[in-house]
Amino acid sequence: MGYIEMGKQYVMNTYNRYPITLVKGKGALVYDEQGNEYLDFVAGIAVNNLGHCHPSVVAAIKKQAEDMIHCSNLYWNMPQVELARLLVENSFGDKVFFCNSGAEANEAAIKLARKYSKKKYGEHKYGIITMQQSFHGRTLGSLTATGQTKYQAGFEPLIEGFKYVPFNDYEALKDAIDENTCAVMLEPIQGEGGIYEADPDYLQKVRRLCDEKGLLLIFDEVQCGMGRTGKLFAYQHYGVQPDIMTLAKAIAGGLPLGAMVATDEVASGFKPGDHASTFGGNPVSCAAGVAVMKELLGGVIDNAREVGEHLKSRLLQLRESHPVIVDVRGKGLMLGIQMAMPDVTAIINGAMEKGLLVLSAGHSVVRMVPPLVITKDDANKAVDILEQVLTEMGV
Repeated sequence: MGYIEMGKQYVMNTYNRYPITLVKGKGALVYDEQGNEYLDFVAGIAVNNLGHCHPSVVAAIKKQAEDMIHCSNLYWNMPQVELARLLVENSFGDKVFFCNSGAEANEAAIKLARKYSKKKYGEHKYGIITMQQSFHGRTLGSLTATGQTKYQAGFEPLIEGFKYVPFNDYEALKDAIDENTCAVMLEPIQGEGGIYEADPDYLQKVRRLCDEKGLLLIFDEVQCGMGRTGKLFAYQHYGVQPDIMTLAKAIAGGLPLGAMVATDEVASGFKPGDHASTFGGNPVSCAAGVAVMKELLGGVIDNAREVGEHLKSRLLQLRESHPVIVDVRGKGLMLGIQMAMPDVTAIINGAMEKGLLVLSAGHSVVRMVPPLVITKDDANKAVDILEQVLTEMGV
């Protein structure tokens, strides 16, 4: 029995998986058990920002695993403190809470927003406004924050206190605020919703509105953070700073790690015992995170911006000869290709057969979130394969 058959027998059926088993990765390339090579423009869904098995990350993991794999957060550990310092010194924030995933980071943000606001304004301050087509995670709190009913169906009743408004619609947001509202939560660039960017003017208005109303502004940068857009954090494109920011995916080079970053004022809403995570800030994951931060700040972000501009330009050129491409959206190496078709599965499968891994963002968008270390040659190869697929499909 092969691994795919065993997986179907023993692993719970929560993913629609592609029929390949990946066994090795190096840089932007991965290999299946038959030895077939693929150019990986999925990168673990925007996780492997330094590519697969980056030497700095591997070395950091090995060294830390030999020293200490885990210790309780009842004690300090050096990699956790060092990673917190790097995040704070390179962002708006003052304090960091570590967890294991983006969903957990968003749970922490929801709890902190409510706790801080209730302490400051009273028990009635618990409401959070999020955006339609957003995605914030699969736990019950982050699922409720997610503005897509397709993810919520079957898990009702959801948590009380959430409202949803159209993304980039300032008036709708303004009208949704009431006496219970404590925070606005959004992705500067929506990932699962289709790679939609926030309008700079919109974000600036939202920041001013939150200041006027005494609301917290939470940015979910789980997918768009950590250098993916050509800056370390996506909010840095807009001249707008949040009060709370959530991170995960790429923060530890492929190991499970999430983080919530907040200002000192907002972080004061938590006291010991209010929130915790057994494995949050694990020494091995944080050692990997320190290595990731150093590589990103050492030039990888510049590469993401430059190669991202080149890739987007090539995709826009491709649109001229293939009218099925309606739009190309995104920043850096977080790009969405809007197709004039109800489902892009055939495109994804065709690309995979030719050695390119891409994924969807919604039914009609092909998403490219490759490692930030790819070259222009890698970008050209990806576009060439996509062009072959579209040509063979006659679209």
